[in-house]
Amino acid sequence: MHQSFKQHISLTNIKRIIMKKILCMIALAGFALTAWSQTPLRLSTYSGTSVERYDGQQCDVTADRHLFTGWNTISMPFAMTEQEIDDILGQGVKLERLVGVTQQGTEIVLNFQDCKAEGIQANVPYILYYPGETGTKRLHVNAQVANKESKVTFTTSGGVEVTMNGAAVKTDGKGLYGILAINNVDANFTSIDNDKAFFYATRCYISIPGEQQFTLTPNHLGAGEVTSINEIAAANDIIDVYNVLGMRVAHSIKAGDVNDLAPGIYVVKGRKILVK
Repeated sequence: MHQSFKQHISLTNIKRIIMKKILCMIALAGFALTAWSQTPLRLSTYSGTSVERYDGQQCDVTADRHLFTGWNTISMPFAMTEQEIDDILGQGVKLERLVGVTQQGTEIVLNFQDCKAEGIQANVPYILYYPGETGTKRLHVNAQVANKESKVTFTTSGGVEVTMNGAAVKTDGKGLYGILAINNVDANFTSIDNDKAFFYATRCYISIPGEQQFTLTPNHLGAGEVTSINEIAAANDIIDVYNVLGMRVAHSIKAGDVNDLAPGIYVVKGRKILVK
């Protein structure tokens, strides 16, 4: 009886060990299958990479991107979370997107708003402040790839169409506006008149139709700095509206009519509002 009991215990332990090994093998096989199913994708940030056949796929993406100390531009065909941005580029990085434009003569104010908490969205043009040393950073993430055009367009009250584009491929820069490495402290977009200038893939530029030259001035807005008109005035309240340069653009109008103005950033009762 005693010997039989010992044999029973021994067999039970052996079964447990075997089951643990089987479960471990299943887990490892599942992990290997998941890793195998994620298509590797290496993006060129110089000439560009066609991602059409990867559209909608979950990929193991790698992109070596050169960044200058100060303001840069970026547009990627995949998303990155705020945590991924911090882990790869550092917590001092700032990320802003264009939310509106304001014109006063030949000056156009580009209103950029902090959006780092949202992370980088696929095919959205951004400006990015990099506090680290100038050099190449490897962006390596597991993400879904999206094949679509990267651009956002706003029209000023003067009828000037301003488009911020993300370059999917190396793009001729003449006639466009971009942030120059030698002048990137404040994210100023400068007119390019050099036949040999290019925007490499994953960078962004601004295009304005016509031959007239404009001075583009950045205006940096905090994440909670802009609100809607509904938050500060009732629809029938009579208000004056100013642009971010301090010029009055509407006098004694109903607050509810503010949304009929051209998209952009305005000032009402001392507070900035966004008209989409």
